[in-house]
Amino acid sequence: MGRTKRAVDAGMDRAVAAATPRVTRLDRGQWFDVGLVVVTGILFAIAWPTLQLTHHVPAGVQPVIAGLAALPLLLVRANPALGWAISAAGALVIPVVYDRTEDYDFPWQVVHVMVLMALLLAVSMRSPLPVVGVAWVSTALLFLAHAPGQDGRGWAFGLTALVVFGLLIRWLVLSRRQLAQQEEVAEVERARRAILEERARIARDLHDVVAHHMSLVVVQAQSAPYRIGDLPDEAKAEFDSIGATAREALNEIRGMLGVLRSDGHLPEHAPMPGLDRIDELVEGSRRAGIAVTVERGPMPVLSDAAELTLYRIAQESLSNAARHSPGAAVHLHLSGDAESTVLSVVNSAARVGQGAARAGHADTASGHGITGMRDRVASIGGTLLAGPRPGGGFEVRARIPSVPGATLPESVVGPA
Repeated sequence: MGRTKRAVDAGMDRAVAAATPRVTRLDRGQWFDVGLVVVTGILFAIAWPTLQLTHHVPAGVQPVIAGLAALPLLLVRANPALGWAISAAGALVIPVVYDRTEDYDFPWQVVHVMVLMALLLAVSMRSPLPVVGVAWVSTALLFLAHAPGQDGRGWAFGLTALVVFGLLIRWLVLSRRQLAQQEEVAEVERARRAILEERARIARDLHDVVAHHMSLVVVQAQSAPYRIGDLPDEAKAEFDSIGATAREALNEIRGMLGVLRSDGHLPEHAPMPGLDRIDELVEGSRRAGIAVTVERGPMPVLSDAAELTLYRIAQESLSNAARHSPGAAVHLHLSGDAESTVLSVVNSAARVGQGAARAGHADTASGHGITGMRDRVASIGGTLLAGPRPGGGFEVRARIPSVPGATLPESVVGPA
């Protein structure tokens, strides 16, 4: 029973919480606006009843004159220059139109003076400097002209000090903002430097682990015919093919290491492989013993990113065919039009048994080569299908948009 009662109480608490309207928290600016409205209302409530004690104003006009004295304060945040202009215009007109009472010798109400000074301070802090100069000079002349006796000079000096104080606050805020921006730039630069150092470390590790071993492969392949006597011509040709392939891989690795060591601007200038190097890729595969045939159709002008993607797809597909279907014939087809470009790499069934075919299935299911190719094609808006063919063998077919930035739907590529 106790557990049931607690469950019922918890459900009631959730229902009450859902039915209770959420209280929206006000930010600092909204709190300032609320306070500004409250202060303006208080000043208006003071100016209206006391206006008859300072000036001879008809009863029907008193709310207007009191509003002219207090309400411009509402513009202190939205548009202080406009608020100052309204308050200063009222201060200029009121002493001329309405006479003061016998017991009051100042030309304006105290509320009007307070609002005018607050608006002048806001103008000096936020408005353009020419507007600040106009407001300062006009307000000083206004007090010099209407203040009783010699009080105008004192008011002019006080208003000048007020403007200077506002300008000091303005410059202090600006300097702090600039300092914050500089600190942000410095933080971004430190993060960028840390990334570059990490990339340089990765480049060093790759160089130590991969480049050195690839260099040894090149040296061993080139020196093998001289170190091993009586090699048949087929073996010498095989060593030459291994050396050429290793040198090409080493050159690409060095290019990648240069990109990792750079600050991000080198890739724009470094030459990247494109469709003009497809023949070199095919020739290298033929030297490795793969029977590759090439069929080219009409080709549109592609972007560098599209050509690099097609080159990498062809490179990975030929490598997969050599690994998983040794001895199989490979056919590479490349053609396109103004809408899309298609690259197809098809290998026949392996001649060494069904184990290679199963290896091809495994690479499709769980390997990273197909996934990497699919990600490359998807990054430029294309599609890729890879899988076994009904009659045996394997096909990789990529279709990319010929126009940079376009995207092809998934259905444009049929089953492999």
